[in-house]
Amino acid sequence: MSQQLQPQFRLRKGIAVTTTEYGSVLLDEKDGTYWQLNECGTLVVTAISEGRSPSDAVEQLLAEYDVERAVAEADVAELTGRLIEAKIVTRAGGPR
Repeated sequence: MSQQLQPQFRLRKGIAVTTTEYGSVLLDEKDGTYWQLNECGTLVVTAISEGRSPSDAVEQLLAEYDVERAVAEADVAELTGRLIEAKIVTRAGGPR
């Protein structure tokens, strides 16, 4: 799928990201909930916050870690889906 056809995402306004020794923490400043992410999850969220596509995150995971493409694609899709469900990430052009 070309990058132009992929849905683009962004972090919702009010989500603070803090880097930790083991990855990062996302804090929803609106309701105080937080997510703790490992290094791979942090890589995905960083890609999203920089306006890059999920496939860009997959490619970066493949370059930096010893992981099969199918596993990286499934993990990125699952995390992105959970972040959308939690309203931490929205589709670009959607409500902030």
